[in-house]
Amino acid sequence: MKNAQLMTILFLGLLLQTSCEKKEKDNVKVSNKPLSENINMQPTVLDSNNFIGEIEGKKVELYWIKNENIQAAFTNYGGRLISLLVKNKNNEFVDVVVGFKSIKDYQNSTEPYFGATIGRVGNRIAKGKFNLNGKNYSIPVNNGENALHGGTKGYQDVVWNAEKINDKTLVFTYVSPDMEMGFPGNLKVKVTYSVTTDNQVRMEYEATTDKTTIVNLTNHAFFNLNGEGSGTILNHIVQFNAKEYTPVDKGLIPTGKIETVIGTPFDFTTPHTIGERIKTNNIQLENGGGYDHNFVLKNEKVNGLIHVGSVTGDISGVVMNVFTEEPGFQFYSGNFMQGKNTFKSGSKDDYRTAFALETQHFPDAPNQPNFPSINLEPKAVYHTVSVYKFSK
Repeated sequence: MKNAQLMTILFLGLLLQTSCEKKEKDNVKVSNKPLSENINMQPTVLDSNNFIGEIEGKKVELYWIKNENIQAAFTNYGGRLISLLVKNKNNEFVDVVVGFKSIKDYQNSTEPYFGATIGRVGNRIAKGKFNLNGKNYSIPVNNGENALHGGTKGYQDVVWNAEKINDKTLVFTYVSPDMEMGFPGNLKVKVTYSVTTDNQVRMEYEATTDKTTIVNLTNHAFFNLNGEGSGTILNHIVQFNAKEYTPVDKGLIPTGKIETVIGTPFDFTTPHTIGERIKTNNIQLENGGGYDHNFVLKNEKVNGLIHVGSVTGDISGVVMNVFTEEPGFQFYSGNFMQGKNTFKSGSKDDYRTAFALETQHFPDAPNQPNFPSINLEPKAVYHTVSVYKFSK
């Protein structure tokens, strides 16, 4: 009898232990917390040999620009920002831009836009079609029935000419031939990336054409301000100086309306985390699979630039303020990241582990008469500046 009682007690104890272990595992499984700030997130050291080679007969390389507080790595394949080291609240360098450790990884990636300079026209053009001066043009569609970021071979897939002016300045140039991807005019593009003593990454875009064309250039860096490989970006804190946005249809093409953000999950005029309202029952969040929308900026400039807003890494304390001359910006919450690619840190590009904030003219502008024009005439110069400024 005593043996039977002992066996029963042991069985119940084992059952209770198993139950507790299961609860702990379940809690870990469903947890949406970021990685602990105690985890050692040392920036990955890039091997320049992995970026040296030839693509379509043109040389590709790795380039660094830096000062004591910022270090930025680029490749001229796609004019890409590969790595961006800034200092966190502990005065340690953290890599806030996700990217790959080799050119081959960029070529083989299922996501083609990581860190790239985007053109000739960033964002979407409905059905890849537009009319310019009475003539119809077609861009190869690559995003459902629409053209995205310049068509099937945008500027992310070309090799730019690169000139490192000094330790802090890098210039990319590219001549986009007439009718490349269906766009009219020989377009001469110049993009100057520089780092400044006041912790800025400055992006200056210039372009000229010999025929009337359309232009909307931007950079498509994907950020995690806690550091590449640190987990979700849903706890990043966001505040935007934008009271309006452009709603989209299911294909993420603007409806043509400009609507208020007030009273909606798109209201970041006061601080909110990215994830706080992302699962709200809202048709626009449903259409975008989260945030993938253009926000409208007021033309209120300080020192020549509009303050877009700020994003703060909840663990690192890194604050990124964004400034621009553009009328809008695209906020993307990493909705299509699928864990299919491996970053330079060895982490995967998992769902919502990075965000993008692309300064821009509005999507589908050539087909939306009430949106600011992106037309460029032969005697005009396209010129615009955007800035990422970091603090802690």
